Amino acid sequence: MTRKLAAIIAADVVGYSRLMGGDEAGTLAALKTHRRELIDPKIAEHQGRIVKTTGDGLLIEFPSVVEAVQCAVEVQRAIQDCNMDVPADHRIEFRVGINLGDVIIDGDDIYGDGVNVAARLEGLAEASGVCVSKVVRDQVRDKLDLVFEDLGERQLKNIARPVHVFRIAASVVGQPAPSAKPALPLPDKPSIAVLPFTNMSGDPEQEYFSDGITEDIITALSRLHWFFVIARNSTFAYKGKPVDVKHLGRELGRSLRFRGQRPEERSAGPHYQPAHRRDDEQPHMGGAIRPRAQ
Repeated sequence: MTRKLAAIIAADVVGYSRLMGGDEAGTLAALKTHRRELIDPKIAEHQGRIVKTTGDGLLIEFPSVVEAVQCAVEVQRAIQDCNMDVPADHRIEFRVGINLGDVIIDGDDIYGDGVNVAARLEGLAEASGVCVSKVVRDQVRDKLDLVFEDLGERQLKNIARPVHVFRIAASVVGQPAPSAKPALPLPDKPSIAVLPFTNMSGDPEQEYFSDGITEDIITALSRLHWFFVIARNSTFAYKGKPVDVKHLGRELGRSLRFRGQRPEERSAGPHYQPAHRRDDEQPHMGGAIRPRAQ
């Protein structure tokens, strides 16, 4: 029995039975076109191998997890582009799960938990979405320019241990955000959101100190009547999460962002050096706030 480590993609067409029931010939033709013009060429470009097909589904292995993720994202983007002029109830949309794990090789087929987890992750993905295991996220996070949303640990069917699941952000794959909200209008004066400071001391017990600095800055800025300051409850919702600052600006309806980190060095006493970032519409505002603990 031969084993190897492989990156596994499991993918299927969302609502395949409904599509076939409505237009069997048209659905098959569209699926074959996507395979021929988009999916198969991308798999080959990223050194992947189609292990098997199951009507509307694909099982694909890659020697590199980076290539697997990049392939999945590029395919989802390309299919979304193709669907722009297609009525919603006729669109071919895939959902994708990706895992990195040990697999058993049996001829041209592969088996094992590495495959099973990928299949369960695919079931968690939304239309045009991509869900990955934590090990996949950890391997590609510093190699690909992607944003991952943490879905937490999930108990997957027939998988002995919970699997920590991440979703590639909808905006990355050209997918409409599942809970998209209209952007809040900006007030008629400069607005600012102070994101929670990151505790980089390595001591979890100091987390409260970083939060306290953030709250103090919010309170201090609130006293400046020429600023509109986003409330603490709104900005702390982003604590510990990857943040696309431009997208966050649209969500919170503010023009300036302020965030910082608590450095590891303690030799000169605790100090904080937050980064002050600006949007193009506020080029005249600059500087930084450097609070010091006495």
